[in-house]
Amino acid sequence: MDTLASTSSVRFLKSFPSIINNSISILVMAKVVKKAPKDVDEYISRAPKEIQDKLEQLRAAIREAAPTAVERISYGMPYYDYKGRLVYFRLAKAHIGLYVPSPVIEQHENELADYQTAKATVHFPLNKKLPITLIKKLVKARMKKNEGKK
Repeated sequence: MDTLASTSSVRFLKSFPSIINNSISILVMAKVVKKAPKDVDEYISRAPKEIQDKLEQLRAAIREAAPTAVERISYGMPYYDYKGRLVYFRLAKAHIGLYVPSPVIEQHENELADYQTAKATVHFPLNKKLPITLIKKLVKARMKKNEGKK
């Protein structure tokens, strides 16, 4: 019995490098097949139909608050540039993440008390209405920070 167990263990260990190589190949292929969207329209169109309106609302709020910001895709998600990094957003399973470079989130912590936050992130739950006025306020606050950079 010990001989059989040790023989099986040796076979498994010898095959381990090929298992790892195959796993890496699968991960690389998955990354290649799932290409980043070319623009924000494509990003939103890839989202579930029932979420697309919310993403469009968020996009409209950002564009209204920062009409001269350049919109593009960065790190596979919508990104807005205005004299530097302005905001990003990303759809997750249960929320939309709005990524605002610090210290904006911290400076508005009282207004964001109803939302999960981190240093540069706020999560807007999918089952709640987006706080459009607050989103615009955050974007404008970041614009002011960027304008103050030298």
